[in-house]
Parts: sequence; structure tokens; C-alpha cells
Amino acid sequence: MENVLRPLIVIGGSVVLTLVVGWLADRLLRRTDARHRDTPLWGLLRRCRIPLNLVLLTAILRGSYDEIKWHPVQEHRAGLGQCLTLVLIGASSWLVVRIATAVVESSYTRYASSTRDPARVRRVRTQVTLIQRVVSAIVIVVAVAAMLLTFPAMRAAGASLLASAGIVGIVAGVAAQSTLGNLFAGLQIAFGDMVRIGDTVVVDGEWGVVEEITLTYLAVRTWDERRLTMPVSYFTSKPFQNWSRGGVQMTGTVFFHLDHSAPLPLMRERLTLILKECPAWDGRDFSLTVTDTTPSTIEVRAVVTAKDADDIWTVRVTVREQMVAWLCAEHPYALPRITTSSRSPRTEDRDGFGHEPPPFRPAIEDGRERP
Repeated sequence: MENVLRPLIVIGGSVVLTLVVGWLADRLLRRTDARHRDTPLWGLLRRCRIPLNLVLLTAILRGSYDEIKWHPVQEHRAGLGQCLTLVLIGASSWLVVRIATAVVESSYTRYASSTRDPARVRRVRTQVTLIQRVVSAIVIVVAVAAMLLTFPAMRAAGASLLASAGIVGIVAGVAAQSTLGNLFAGLQIAFGDMVRIGDTVVVDGEWGVVEEITLTYLAVRTWDERRLTMPVSYFTSKPFQNWSRGGVQMTGTVFFHLDHSAPLPLMRERLTLILKECPAWDGRDFSLTVTDTTPSTIEVRAVVTAKDADDIWTVRVTVREQMVAWLCAEHPYALPRITTSSRSPRTEDRDGFGHEPPPFRPAIEDGRERP
């Protein structure tokens, strides 16, 4: 009877104790979060309930499984202890990652709510995202190393591994040169403030918004919802356009190729009306000037402004569409046109009396000689 009750008491008591401690911790975090609404940390820490319960349960079982005098448990005592140790290490690393994520997200949320500069918010968001990834990678590597060191064979091989660490490091560095280059490039991007999540960039002629930055690659979402995945080392070794650098306000141009008789004063008045009715125009500036001329046309440039890259695109297409439609309806003569006419006979082709010469006919027609 004791062999049956003892396992139930040990396992059941561990589960009950884990649930009680987890419930108390969750209740404490809930009350703290209700008192400090301006600090989102306590609410984010409630996401750690599952890994916390797993750590508590595994730790209690790891310390009390020897008290189970059941024959199957005693027979596989070493293997059971090894499994509980591995689970405890994995659950602890999971808990550490969750806590670090909660702290990082809480810091970013508080900073974003108190800062009005969008560029600074994007910069901090990029940095905290990469910091979170680095911390997670370090915790996972340490956890895997700790799991391997729990095996006696691994501990015995530790001395030989340390002895050959120099050679292995050189070989690994040469083999993973590209990977390590991307890793350091990712850290350089995060803290060098070259590109941030949410920035509008032009890469290889593609316009898009930076959607994700990791330690090895960077994802750009184009205007047509495609995703460009590029190694982060590209942005540290090649030039690219960052339209969000130094402010998000943009200036755009619209070009028209028109006839020399185009009514420029009326076009300026029409441009003013178009911009006043366009919500995307920020009202900062606009102009319309002739920038070039050819024997058949003139080049007219309209300059407009907007608060960001998305709005400047909207303003440009609106001005282009409405201005062309207005010219077609009100001033069609201003549109470029090509003048063609039939060729008149040259003076030297006429005879002495001013008459055109007769059309040429061959000397032989249909196999017969022409008279």
C-alpha cells in the first residue's frame, strides 16, 4: 500500500504546490498591474505563467523523486533524473527568454508612448528587437551547452575540446565567415542607426518599407506587397537610399512635356486648386517652372511636398492625372503634337513652263514595247 500511496503523494503534492505557487504569482502580478497602469511590465510578465509552472514542477520532482520507493522508478533512477534535469534546464531557459522579452517590450512601450519623434521610435524599436534576438540566442546556446554537460561523456571530452579549441575556432571562423559577417553587420545596423524598422528605402531600384531586421537578413516590403529578403551585410557594404533618414517629409516632382504655347500662368493657378483639394499635400510648398526646351516641346516641372513617402506618391499621381485631364479638356493646343504635310514638288522638278513632269512609265509594259 505504501508503494502506491508514496508516488501519488509525491507527484500529486508537486502538482498541487506548483499550481498554488503559480496562482499566487499570477494574482500578485495582476494586482501590481492594476496599481501601475503606466508600467506594462507586470502585465507582460503574466505571459511567463506556463514556463514558471513547468520550472516549479520539474524542480520539485527533481528534488523529491528519490522518495518514490516504487520499483520501476528505482530501477530507472539515473535515467529519470537525467530527463528531469534536461527538462529543468530547458524550462529555465524558456522562462529567462520570456522575462527578457517582457522587460524589452515594456521598455520599448514606455519609450514609444513618451516620445513624439517617429524616427527615434523606429530606431529604438530596431535596437530592442535585435537585443531581444541576441539575448534569446545566447540563452539557447548556454542551455544547450548545459544540457550536453550533464552527460558524463561530454564532461570527459571537455578537456580535449578545450585543447583543440584554437584550431576549431580558426576552422569555424573561415567556414562561417559570411554568417559572422552578417551577424556583426546586424549589430552595426542596430546601433549605427543606418536603417530602422519602418524606414522607406530604395534598394536595387525597388521602393519599399523595412519590415523586419534580424541578425542575418533584412526584409523589405515593396509597394506591390512583395518581400525582398536581403543579407544585412548588403546595407553595410553597398549604397542605398533611405528616404526616412533625417525626417520623413518629402519633396516630389511631376514632369509634363507640352507645346510651346502651353498657358503657364493658368497651369500655376490650376496646380494651386488641385493641391488645395488633395488631402495628401502638407501645404508646405509648390511651384511650376519650365526646366527644358526642345524644338518641338517644353519640359514643365511641378514641385510638390508631403509629410511622408506614401503621401508624396499620392500627391504626384493626383497632380499628373488632373493636370493632364484639364489640359485635354480646356487647352488641347498645349499638348505636344507632330505636324505632318504632303510633299510638294521641288522647283527643279518642274519644266520650263512651271508644269510638273508626267509620271514615269516603263518603256515596256506587259511584255510589249510602249509607243
